[in-house]
Formats: sequence, C-alpha cells, structure tokens
Amino acid sequence: MLLPMKEELALRLMYRIPNEHPGALAVDTNLFPYDPIHQTFINIYENDDPAPRQQVIFNATTEPHTYYLGTTQGAIAVMKTFIPSGTHHILIGPDHILFLIGLLLLGGTWMALVRIVTAFTIGHSITLSLAALNIFSPPASIIEPAIALSIVFVGADNLVRGDGRDLRAWVALTFGLVHGFGFANVLREFGLPREALGWSLFSFNLGVEIGQLAVVLAVATVLTAIRRRSDVLGARVAVAGSVLVIAAGTYWFVQRVFFPTGA
Repeated sequence: MLLPMKEELALRLMYRIPNEHPGALAVDTNLFPYDPIHQTFINIYENDDPAPRQQVIFNATTEPHTYYLGTTQGAIAVMKTFIPSGTHHILIGPDHILFLIGLLLLGGTWMALVRIVTAFTIGHSITLSLAALNIFSPPASIIEPAIALSIVFVGADNLVRGDGRDLRAWVALTFGLVHGFGFANVLREFGLPREALGWSLFSFNLGVEIGQLAVVLAVATVLTAIRRRSDVLGARVAVAGSVLVIAAGTYWFVQRVFFPTGA
C-alpha cells in the first residue's frame, strides 16, 4: 500500500515454509538502485507472533542477510554455517596455532596434553561468549598484541622452565582468555544472528575445537614419534621450536603495535 505523501512504500509478504525446509531464509533487497541514500526497513515475523523476530535495514551497499528460523531445521542450519566457520578460523590463524604448538613442544603424557587443551578451551570459551554477547569486549588494538605476547611467553617459558613444575595448563587457561577475545572479533565480523545467539556461539566454538584438536593430534603425534626415535633430537626440536615461537610472536607484536593494519 502507498502511504501519504508517497514518500514511503510498505509491502507485506507472506511465505509458507514446509517442514523439510533447511531452516534459513536469505534476505536481500535494493528496491531503488538509482537512489544511493534509500533505505529499506524489513521486519521478519514467524507464525502469528505480532512482535517481529528481527529487524534489518538495507541500503545500496548492504550484503545479503541470512535469517535462521526458530525451528529444529533453523538450529541445524546455524550449525552447518558456524561449525565450518570456527574450524576455518583456527586453521587459518597462524598465531593461535603457534600458541598451541608452543604449549606442546615439551611433550608430556596424553593426559597432560588433554589438561592443557581443556584449559585453553575453557579460557577462550568464557571470553568468546562475553565479547560476542557485548558484555565485555576490549578493543582489537589491545587484544591482538596481547595474543602475540602470549606466544612469546610460551616460547620463553619452554626455554627457562627446565625440570620445574609444569604450569602449561594454567598458562593455557590464562592466555586462552585473551585468545577468546580474538575469536569473538572474527565472529562479530562474520555476523552473529540475534535470533540464534546460543546455537551460533555453541557452533562456532565447536568448530574452533574441531580445528584445534586436529592441530593438537597432528603436532603431538609427530613430536612423540621424534622423541621415541631420539631423546636428544626431541630436546633439540623443542629448543629450536621454542626459539621460532618467540621470534614469530615478537614479529607479530611489533607489527601489531607499530604497524597495525589500516593505519
């Protein structure tokens, strides 16, 4: 229907979605491409609920928006999207991977490695949730250099700890809190669907864990095979690897503090 003054146009569209539908609705519009300042306001409703489930504003440059239905199919659609995203992020994030490798270089029993990985998971899960839900979120200008410093710390600890007490689980927990904020920055850029906050957070974190476990299993298996072949060689690999970890962390710290992207 046309509203008074003909300055606005209101359209009402209704779709019946069958039960076998995957549960996601892609929304995109550019009604008046010749008007660069035009905005399209979209309210999304489900069933007979009078309150909109979500409101989206489109302009000429807005990317398509995906709405996840509040059904079992919608939850499955969220998982299909965010689990691969979390896995992809950890596998293409050299800083997160190098932090994990640094924690694994000194080896240990599989139970000790499980404690380390579990501690890291707990740490980054807490801050990922806090930041993604906008409860507490430090700026990236602080978090990214801090992640680099965590890598330097792990490498240095490997070189100076010697036969002292193994505190790697506590290190993983502490710095996992920092890395979680880094994961959250990526998740927010990816787009956190308000109608499926819980499922998207869970799915992204699960994807991170899948990628993380793949890295840990591969690295730990290789390091264990080297130590079984020669304890001396294993020690040399640990020292050389720790030096490389320190060097990479230092490089990233300098880059992120003095030459930040977009500066």
